[in-house]
Amino acid sequence: MHRFERNRPPKRNEVPVSIKTRIVSGCFHREHSPRAYEIIDSKLAKLPRNLTLGFEEHESGPELLVYVAAAAAGVTLAASVINLVTAIIKARSEGVKKGDRPNEPIELIVRRVDDRRGLREETILRVGAGDRVDSQVVAKKLIASLEKLVDRDQGDR
Repeated sequence: MHRFERNRPPKRNEVPVSIKTRIVSGCFHREHSPRAYEIIDSKLAKLPRNLTLGFEEHESGPELLVYVAAAAAGVTLAASVINLVTAIIKARSEGVKKGDRPNEPIELIVRRVDDRRGLREETILRVGAGDRVDSQVVAKKLIASLEKLVDRDQGDR
């Protein structure tokens, strides 16, 4: 997260967060999930060029490092980020259908690190390989969780 912030420091009212897709057991990376990563790579290539986003690959699954806008009205997350998160979850399911292994459920986790409270994280969704994924549900859960995780006054830097 610190490297992400050094590469592009936050603007006023921006707060860095991590959105992690983690497999419950086993690995969710290119070696074991090549079909899923074909889909993910395709989605990453279509993202707007002006979107500030860090994409980290881990054995347990991909992680997005993004800024959310924190204001008095609440937290705002770019629609393209929400769509990418949904696409990653769907790619996992599609990859399993086409032979990717293992096929254990994945969890969607949001995290925030700040100097006062350290690491805070919340698991907001668990999705089985055959479960239907609704982008509106993903968006609603992401925003609700980020609202709790991000102190609005922290956005004023």
